[in-house]
Amino acid sequence: MLEIKNLTVRVGDRRILDGLDLTVKDGEVAAIMGPNGTGKSTLSYVIAGRPDYVVESGDILLDGESLLDLDPDVRAARGVFLAFQYPIEIPGVATMTFLKAALNAQRKQRGEEELSTPEFMKRVRSAADRLEIRQDMLRRALNVGFSGGEKKRMDILQMALLEPRFAILDETDSGLDIDALRVVAAGVNALRSPERSFLVITHYQRVLEYITPDTVHVMAGGKIARTGGPELAVELEKSGYRDYVAGAAA
Repeated sequence: MLEIKNLTVRVGDRRILDGLDLTVKDGEVAAIMGPNGTGKSTLSYVIAGRPDYVVESGDILLDGESLLDLDPDVRAARGVFLAFQYPIEIPGVATMTFLKAALNAQRKQRGEEELSTPEFMKRVRSAADRLEIRQDMLRRALNVGFSGGEKKRMDILQMALLEPRFAILDETDSGLDIDALRVVAAGVNALRSPERSFLVITHYQRVLEYITPDTVHVMAGGKIARTGGPELAVELEKSGYRDYVAGAAA
C-alpha cells in the first residue's frame, strides 16, 4: 500500500522530517502520535502533495509507484485522501456542487464516466444519512456557518463518496464532542476494508477507542521513534510524551 523511505522534508530553512521511514499495509489502520512540532501534519501534507514543502531526499510509494512527481489532483485520483484538522469554508460554493465536481473530476482522471445527477444524489443522501448530516446542510455553501463537528462530518462524507485507497485523518478528533466523535468514527469504521488503509494522526488515545488501530507509531524529531500495537496508545495516554519531547522538532 504506502511505503515511505528515508523522507527528509524542509519548509523554508527548517527541516521538519528527517529520514522518516513508514510502511502502511493493505487494510491497515496505522496511528501516528507524538508531541507538538514533531512533523505529524507535515507528513500528511507531503503525502497529499502540498507544494510549499520541499522534499530533500527519500520517496513516497503508493502501490509501488512514486507519488512525488504527481500533482495533488493526480494523487487524489490515485486514491490519496486527506481529512484536514481545520476544514476550510468556501463561501459562494454550494456543498452539493463541490461534492459532485470533486467526485466527477476524480472519475474523469481515472477514465471513468461521470455520475448522472440521480445517481450522485442517491449516493450523497445515503452517505449523509449514515453520518447524521442534515439535508439543509447540503444546500448551504461548503462549511460556511458549520460547527467544528459538522465540518469534520462533511470531510468524512467526502471520503465516503470518493472511496480512497489511502485516507489520512489529520487530527480529525480535534474539537469534537463525544457524540460527534462517535459519529465520525462510525463513518470511518464503515469504510474499513482489505483494499483501503488509513493513517490516523492524533495527540490523544481517545479517538483510538473508537477507531481501533492495528499499529501505533510514535513520531519525534521528524521520524518514527517507536512502533507498537494499540496498547502503546494507552501507555502514552498515561505517561505522556516526556520521553520524546527532547527529540521533537522546533
